[in-house]
Amino acid sequence: MRELIGTCVRCGKEVYCMDGFLNGVYIGKELLCFACADETEDEE
Repeated sequence: MRELIGTCVRCGKEVYCMDGFLNGVYIGKELLCFACADETEDEE
């Protein structure tokens, strides 16, 4: 099952819940795709 959760706040890519697993991350109240989340970790 695939359900749209929202869009990445940085790049606008659609983030889905796939079979019960979020295909992205929440950092604070912001939804990020995995690629943007990795970039955020590299910046810190």
